[in-house]
Amino acid sequence: MRVLVVGSGGREHALCWKLAASPLCDKLFCAPGNAGIADEAECVVVGAEDIDALVAFARREKIDFVVVGPEGHW
Repeated sequence: MRVLVVGSGGREHALCWKLAASPLCDKLFCAPGNAGIADEAECVVVGAEDIDALVAFARREKIDFVVVGPEGHW
């Protein structure tokens, strides 16, 4: 399964750490991620609030599952 985690904080780091340990996870991305998350996932330069870019990335990379970490403030 190809997974995308959205966010760059401690919550997203914990999510990436746990997801990376799953045998079901073949490839893990995090947008935008941070230096600590980079140990667990491939960080991509897409802002957590840039919905259009996130959707385009998910389609291009054939993402199967998305985990959104940050709380919305819209």
